[in-house]
Amino acid sequence: MNLTLGALNPIAFNLGGIQVHWYGIIIASAVVLATILAVQEAKRRRIDPDSIYDLILWALPVAIITARMYYVIFEWGYYQNHVDEIVRVWDGGIAIYGSLIGAGIVVYLFCRANWIPVWLMLDIIAPVLIMAQGIGRWGNFMNQEAFGRITSLAFLQSLHLPHFIIQQMLIDGAYRQPTFLYESLWDILGFIVLMSLRHKKHLFKQGEVFLSYVIWYAFGRFFVEGMRTDSLMLLGIRVSQWLSVILFIGAIGILVFRRKSMRERLPDYLEGNQLSPK
Repeated sequence: MNLTLGALNPIAFNLGGIQVHWYGIIIASAVVLATILAVQEAKRRRIDPDSIYDLILWALPVAIITARMYYVIFEWGYYQNHVDEIVRVWDGGIAIYGSLIGAGIVVYLFCRANWIPVWLMLDIIAPVLIMAQGIGRWGNFMNQEAFGRITSLAFLQSLHLPHFIIQQMLIDGAYRQPTFLYESLWDILGFIVLMSLRHKKHLFKQGEVFLSYVIWYAFGRFFVEGMRTDSLMLLGIRVSQWLSVILFIGAIGILVFRRKSMRERLPDYLEGNQLSPK
């Protein structure tokens, strides 16, 4: 079949001479949807919804900064000669693991300062976070980044992908593996699984929804990262793969340890915030 469509324009529109990128629109949309869902769950778990809004106001800018810092650090060979491009986050080049590190620190400090159980807040955030990550990968799609190795048109057609995805994977004269799509689908599936299970009675102790998210995401990211050609490297090693292994093993270890040594002291997830009035 003849595919005549070209690559999609990463610029959505111009506003007063300012270029508005699809990347930013997609990320912002994911954050808004995640916030709405998190607020609804916070109400059920007896956490003031305003705490979610306040947390987002602190965590989002920090997450963006640390995501960019993470990326720039591992690509310093390029950015040391292009310092003016460091702030150009709208062109892509932010690392999810960097954002998770920054946001995680903010969540811990915020919850401790406001007497909110840290594990419970992480449980509330985890499912909507992986959903937002899945949506956010489409920003990479619009920028033609986070792609995989060279493949054939026949292979992409065999996946029964829409024509616009196939054409967007024609990069530098060669068709590429749509690794953005593989990770997006894995993330959305993880969102569905967590949302389907987290309200099952006596299934999750507080903290285990979040740990399940870490296990799920790290497992999938390890394999997808191995297919990418733009991985951040350190001493010849794919940083995200090693970090995925550490997080996968660490989360399982923490989950098993808490279940064995602290089971009777761990409240169920559905019990919600025990510090709040009932």
